[in-house]
Amino acid sequence: MRMLLDIKIPHETFNAAVRDGSAGEKLKRILEATKPEAVYFTERDGQRGAIMIVHLDDPSKVPTFAEPWFLTFNADVEFHVTMTPEDLARAGLDALGKKWA
Repeated sequence: MRMLLDIKIPHETFNAAVRDGSAGEKLKRILEATKPEAVYFTERDGQRGAIMIVHLDDPSKVPTFAEPWFLTFNADVEFHVTMTPEDLARAGLDALGKKWA
């Protein structure tokens, strides 16, 4: 299943990594370990953040994606199920509409 990770990184923790020169290596290590389909770094509610798209075949793999951010940067991580247009087309919306209308 394709998941979107919404990551918020606190200023203090990331600033310390920037100051000591370890931020780039820490980010590289997380990305190499998690192998996201896509990753974008951005601002999230006034904090540094990232949006990652990953494949999660088993719910027991959630810690594999979340723990590196928690332990490395004390980040907040939210998971959201995502669908492509093809996934949505297979959802049977027309039948659901008839059933629940």
